[in-house]
Amino acid sequence: MDEGNFSRVTEFVLHSFPGPPELQLFFFAFFTLLYVSIVLGNFLIVFMVISEPALHTPMYFLLSNLSFLDICLSTLITPKMIVDFLTDHKTISFEGCMIQIFLMHAFAGGEMMLLVAMAYDRYVAICRPLHYATIMSLHKCTGLVVGSWILGVLHSLSQLVFVVNLPFCGPNIIENFFCDLPLVVKLPCIDTSTLEKLMVSDSGIVAMGSFVLLLISYMVILVTLRRRSSAGMAKARATLTAHVTVVTLFFGPILLIYSLPFNSFLLNKSLSVFYTVFTPILNPLIYTLRNKDIILAMQKLKKRHVHS
Repeated sequence: MDEGNFSRVTEFVLHSFPGPPELQLFFFAFFTLLYVSIVLGNFLIVFMVISEPALHTPMYFLLSNLSFLDICLSTLITPKMIVDFLTDHKTISFEGCMIQIFLMHAFAGGEMMLLVAMAYDRYVAICRPLHYATIMSLHKCTGLVVGSWILGVLHSLSQLVFVVNLPFCGPNIIENFFCDLPLVVKLPCIDTSTLEKLMVSDSGIVAMGSFVLLLISYMVILVTLRRRSSAGMAKARATLTAHVTVVTLFFGPILLIYSLPFNSFLLNKSLSVFYTVFTPILNPLIYTLRNKDIILAMQKLKKRHVHS
């Protein structure tokens, strides 16, 4: 089809959650509260890790970077969704959509790699405790974080490079509250079924590969923990439980999205909300409620603020 005979799409129409104005106002207030909680909760973790010397360890260095990525991922999607609850014409420019796709896959891909790095950190701490300080040096931790970002960006580029030049000259309605790549790639004026399968397979392989690596790591760690019964191992079990919970919450919806057909737009929207809104707000709660180091750091921070 000759693209020159058609006008290029300049914006996409987003179909967020439907409902009467009263329900839209409720969604606006509800998700605004959640977003503020996401930013404050994750920023508090980043601030505590930076300001509290007791938290200057590899595990908390990686955790602070996870919190930063959660802020980035949620900020990319949630404010736009919140504003759209107050408008009837929910649109995003073509350029804005491409930027959103790129950053979302970069942040999500980076977070997947960072969760693998955190599992590696726990593996070294539990399975090779005598060599932990040597292996998980500041240089190694920095390399793991930078590597996570690089792999996330490369994964995102591998997706975007095939989409940005497609002939979008007709349909422009996206049945989601953000530019969801599997839905966007259905819109061009040419048959993209093969490309769609390749892109979904690409993201699915990255997600499943990371998840399998995490499962193997945690199985090795669990076998090691079963052979030991010291007090230190009890603390390690609590930390590991938090890690496994976060991994399940993050990968569960993503794997469902890429394994189920897009027949239910409401299910797709619900899963998307879960990993862009609920997971980032649950992470600080999971890591702080049962973490004595974080709780102690918060108490010190509170005393410092009271006496200042």
